[in-house]
Amino acid sequence: MKNHLLLPVVLLFGLLLLGLVSLRGEVLALALPLIVYISAALWFAPEKVDLIIRREASSEWVPVGTPVAVRLTVHNAGDMVEELLLTDPLPPGLELIEGENTLLASMPPGGELELNYTIRAPRGEYAVAHTAVTAGETFGMFWRELRLDAPFSLRVRPRMIGTRSIPIRPPQTRGFSGPIPSRQGGAGVDFFSVREYQSGDPQHRINWRIAARHPYELYTNTYQVERVADVGLILDARSRVDVRVGGDSLFEHAVQATAALASSLLGDGNRVGLLVYGGMIQNVFPGYGKIQRERILKALAQARVGHNYALENLGYLPTRFFPSRSQIVLISPLTIDDIPVLVQLCARGYAVMVICPDPLDFEVGEYLQDKGGFHDSRAEYAYRLVRAERSFLLQQIRRVGVQVMNWNVDEPLAGAVQEVVRR
Repeated sequence: MKNHLLLPVVLLFGLLLLGLVSLRGEVLALALPLIVYISAALWFAPEKVDLIIRREASSEWVPVGTPVAVRLTVHNAGDMVEELLLTDPLPPGLELIEGENTLLASMPPGGELELNYTIRAPRGEYAVAHTAVTAGETFGMFWRELRLDAPFSLRVRPRMIGTRSIPIRPPQTRGFSGPIPSRQGGAGVDFFSVREYQSGDPQHRINWRIAARHPYELYTNTYQVERVADVGLILDARSRVDVRVGGDSLFEHAVQATAALASSLLGDGNRVGLLVYGGMIQNVFPGYGKIQRERILKALAQARVGHNYALENLGYLPTRFFPSRSQIVLISPLTIDDIPVLVQLCARGYAVMVICPDPLDFEVGEYLQDKGGFHDSRAEYAYRLVRAERSFLLQQIRRVGVQVMNWNVDEPLAGAVQEVVRR
């Protein structure tokens, strides 16, 4: 119970004391309005505040930018409440786009109130544990502040970018049918080799052209078996490679690309794991199917850019997390210090692919859009110099056998994938 009686009570006793000391009735009469005011406040003050709150949301797991409708229902199981102030605090990051998250009204016994509003949030996880309620009477003398438990968690996953199947060729595949050529003969579609006929081979696989040249022997066509593979996704979350232009971040585009790659690779039946490498190491153990997709999206919703002196370069990647001779896909803008690490990964038998969100086009694109092009020859020369330096960096990586996709984030990711397919 929180009251504001100090000033009225001090005035009341002061007037009574002054009237008794001075023996003047008009001074005592001045105390009558205060007595009536305090008595009325005591009369209308709620003796028992018993509120039951219930929260409902349209969804708790949504893509970024999706509006979420929230409804709070408060039921009064106690006495009459002359004034009820209901405030639902929003954590930082949540944006109120429709309605109000505060409500002031009166509640009779057994009555109900509804608070409706719509929010929107960027990628991440948000939690609301309590709702603040202030109950009192019209005179503002007796107020009670309550915190009602109404837990609510909202997870905002990254926006999915549509992309086609990713062409990967790891050195080793798993024993399940899939879209990846396994470099082994058996039941498949593409021709692989010819071997001597064995009992039980289907007749339609006999190579009659070779048999015509060997009248006493038969030969059978074999086809390349297509299987699934182990794929490890590595998201570079180091602050040194993140570029921010206005309110946009290059890391957010990298997160979206990682989500699209995970969805595509899991859709092909591969076993996919995730490693977020930055201020800390966050991982999702390899798995299959839709459940694994949800696990990866949940981890990506929590991914943040961070700085850690022990993880400033990729040399401390926990490669044992991924099976040997598997496919590794690194989503990173890259720096010159990362080239030796990629060489070591290739030397250890991994097939390495790098998706490079282009930091140069990302940073310069807004400048060119605002200015309508380069108006300074020195700025244009600097841009061409940095562009040549980056092209040389990517060329060095390609020479060691790494597949590299230089992705301009203003263009669809599928375009960068098709560029690798053409190569």
